[in-house]
Amino acid sequence: MNIVLLGAPGAGKGTQAQRLVADFGVAHISTGDLLRAAVKAQSELGVAAKKYMDAGELVPDQLVIDLVKERLAADDAQKGFILDGFPRNTTQAVTLDTELSAMGRELDGALLVDVPAEVIVDRLSSRRTCRDCGYTAGPDTQTCPKCSGEMYQRDDDKPETIKNRLDVYEKNTSPLVEYYRGQGILKVVDGNRDIDVVYGDVKAELGL
Repeated sequence: MNIVLLGAPGAGKGTQAQRLVADFGVAHISTGDLLRAAVKAQSELGVAAKKYMDAGELVPDQLVIDLVKERLAADDAQKGFILDGFPRNTTQAVTLDTELSAMGRELDGALLVDVPAEVIVDRLSSRRTCRDCGYTAGPDTQTCPKCSGEMYQRDDDKPETIKNRLDVYEKNTSPLVEYYRGQGILKVVDGNRDIDVVYGDVKAELGL
């Protein structure tokens, strides 16, 4: 199972990916997680990426592509992968197809988790994230239940930044829907429902 997850920030892609990973043992490759790890490590890539992330802008293609290529070569990605947050535009999608072809691999599907913009703003602006392990919860959670770390509101989860992120998504990422529809591998689920219901639809669309 080699799939791309599509959907606006906060649509619930990561939650669905985690369940697929738990049930089917494929690698969850989240560019957001990869980039945040690079920022935390203060690597050259992380320092370069942070200024874009803090402003709610897309990290330049080449930075992300290099990171993803390295991750796809890892052992745990060989039996399948879920790409979450990449590609973000058609240029990246074409590059991904080329890189996968060079590896003798191809995508089995592109899954769109569809959620209205107003629902996403409400979801993300109330989200808090653990500084240590990245766990997310609601605004009333002060201490991480997983590692006891401090919960805080990320800069890119503030309302004004969320609106910018959604505008950027609409401009750059929405054309991917048509790109993958044209390839005949687009699958769509309504993400504005109970998580279990959405997951049932995800598995059905992917034929799992």
